Amino acid sequence: MANHQTVATGHPDMDYVEHENTYKLFVSLTKWGTIAVIAIVVFMAVTLL
Repeated sequence: MANHQTVATGHPDMDYVEHENTYKLFVSLTKWGTIAVIAIVVFMAVTLL
């Protein structure tokens, strides 16, 4: 039978917890940046037309 690993193992020098935290921060900033740009465009559409 095949031996399946359930825990991802990688290079021992990599800090995977920090990598995950950085990715979560990137996704969060991207989300809020997109929301801010949409809000600015909607504000401009309402006030400039």
